Amino acid sequence: MAGVLENVTDENYDELIQSPAAMVAYGIASCEPCAEYDPILEQAASRFANLRIGKAKMHIPGRCREIKKRHNFETYPTTHLFSRGELLVSREGKIEEAELEALIKEYFPGC
Repeated sequence: MAGVLENVTDENYDELIQSPAAMVAYGIASCEPCAEYDPILEQAASRFANLRIGKAKMHIPGRCREIKKRHNFETYPTTHLFSRGELLVSREGKIEEAELEALIKEYFPGC
């Protein structure tokens, strides 16, 4: 669903990251930088139509249990960029809008 910020769960995670261009931001409700990151993610989702962008709400019980088993998160938010299931880059902390745009253009020039 390019163009919208997708909710990521264990059920749709693999399908999303298998996309040619995908980004997942992992966060928790009690994290202030995570809340500040949400509008930046929504803006990016609306700007980059060929990039699937999702948000995994790691604090909701049972929602991202398998995702937690696959990744070791030390900091929230953490952002991963994927192409066809391959993790291209991992960034910890909130990424400012200009930096996120540059990162997307670097890894997904066609977006």
